Amino acid sequence: MDFALTEDQRFIQESARTFLTDAAGADAQRAAVESETGFDASLWASLAGEMGFAGLMVPEAHGGSGLGAVEMALVLEETGRTLAAVPFFETAVLAVQAVLAAGSEAQQADLLPKLASGAVRASFAGTAARPTLADGRLTGEATFVTFAHVADLFVIATADDSLVVLSAGTPGLTVEPLPTLDRTRRFARVTFDCDVPADAVLGAPGGARAAIERVLTVGAGLLAAEQTGGAQFCLDATVEYSRQRVQFGRAIGSFQAYKHMLADMMVLIEGSRSAALYAAAAIDEDGLELAEACHVAQAWAADCYRHCSGEAIQLHGGIGFTWEHHAHLYFKRARASSSWLGTPERHREALARIILQENA
Repeated sequence: MDFALTEDQRFIQESARTFLTDAAGADAQRAAVESETGFDASLWASLAGEMGFAGLMVPEAHGGSGLGAVEMALVLEETGRTLAAVPFFETAVLAVQAVLAAGSEAQQADLLPKLASGAVRASFAGTAARPTLADGRLTGEATFVTFAHVADLFVIATADDSLVVLSAGTPGLTVEPLPTLDRTRRFARVTFDCDVPADAVLGAPGGARAAIERVLTVGAGLLAAEQTGGAQFCLDATVEYSRQRVQFGRAIGSFQAYKHMLADMMVLIEGSRSAALYAAAAIDEDGLELAEACHVAQAWAADCYRHCSGEAIQLHGGIGFTWEHHAHLYFKRARASSSWLGTPERHREALARIILQENA
């Protein structure tokens, strides 16, 4: 695999960074996070629609850019850097991957253009508890569903290995917001007691196990890019603070112990970025290394983000512990994201199973 970015990839990266720095600065995102919905509608319209980033992994035939996971990873690193309060990951990654993996040609032609344009906001239900589809009726609940309260469309993985797509206004579908640690990506419990039309099931009922596994595996690999961006912000903010804060007549960044901690953060982040890009490249190649690479990336990036967000608070001293500082927002995002699509321990266990099977 060649990890050197092409000219087009660098352009996408720079465009995303410039746009999100201007449109989703820390103050703007704090305002969104502290609002009733925790959602920045203006940012969504620009990021998904005007910039076209929601359609990066959607084929050109369905209104997308026809690009790959590497390009998506570059954008996700920037959304992670700014804690963008929009369901971009849910729509552009999880929902798109589900439709591509399990949808019929007709379903793809119907759903993918809407997802690519940002015309609909999607939420993926099924990372934890799952409802059951039986005799054309969906019953039960899904927990820890992100951005459910602002979703137009739900992609639901069921306990019987089906993938179902329902609109937010479906009778019998209710959303109950949950009080959670991370206010930048809000969670909800979604309860279902719904009739499901045949054309709302992606593929065959009960036949989506492989598709669900792929969505969650690809999601874990690409989430690593978002986590890397958050960790990078923690390092950048801490370096900037170390240049400004003076103690004993010297900038605290000049002290050796402080430098060592910053260097340790940088090493972890570079490893995280490499693992995330490797996972993205493996997704694009769609070969035998896909699952292994995604498990490695998520296990590393989750630990990296948790470490760097914690160090950022410590290295900022007293101000790092205040509500007014942004450090706690990244700390909470790091904790929540490290368990959303599987904990680092779970991904290491999955990686171990793959290695043992390869050597059996």
